[in-house]
Amino acid sequence: MVGRGAWGLGPRVVCWLYVFVIRPSITYASLVWWPGCQTASATKKLSKIQRLACLGITGAVRTTPTHAVEALICLPPLELVVQGEACMAVHRLLSLGCWSYLHTNRGHSSILKRLQQLDPVFNMGLDATRPTCNLEPKYRVTMLTRENWTRGSGAPPEVKGLVWYADGSKMKEGTGASVFGQTVRRRLSFSLGRYTTVFQAKIYAIPACAHGIQSQYRSEKHVSICSDSQAALKALQAVRTSLLWFVSARRC
Repeated sequence: MVGRGAWGLGPRVVCWLYVFVIRPSITYASLVWWPGCQTASATKKLSKIQRLACLGITGAVRTTPTHAVEALICLPPLELVVQGEACMAVHRLLSLGCWSYLHTNRGHSSILKRLQQLDPVFNMGLDATRPTCNLEPKYRVTMLTRENWTRGSGAPPEVKGLVWYADGSKMKEGTGASVFGQTVRRRLSFSLGRYTTVFQAKIYAIPACAHGIQSQYRSEKHVSICSDSQAALKALQAVRTSLLWFVSARRC
């Protein structure tokens, strides 16, 4: 016999339905109507909706304060969620080059100014690019195993001509990339700021190495750039590439 308390949806299911079904429906197109959340009447209505969800998730008594239940299950106030969705939407449109509203201090478009004032990282140059197809690359990517390098002395036979090494790393002080020309005994290093990822640094090191070789005006037929990042090599090997534009990352 099933007890009365076992009827209905469980707390996890109710939480999932609210967070992934009901709340996205409420915040739909929030970029346009988010200023309405600043009024007391709208805030009260949104709080009432979330309170119903909180009581369904926790099973708390109806006299429990709303903020207490929200803090218990880690749900931010719904008006803040609406503004957060608006911030993500405007940043996404700006990154894709689709944000062209001129009056940045009026109405719903002021969310961009708020976002840039909230965190200086949003004032940085954008590094997103449109995907391109490279059907006839002027380079060849060769994946070598550890055995290829450890067998014998020196570089494997596949590594021809000028040999350069490119790498990137990240520490507390920031991210950087460096290249080393084994044949010409030349070193180059680049500071990429605090917000660049390790993958971006490793990718940036490869074209930076190519530019460094071009600046020497050498006439060698073969040039080998070695990298220990399989992800970077596969990204360069792909026919359809959406690599980030790292000039903006270097300026940060």
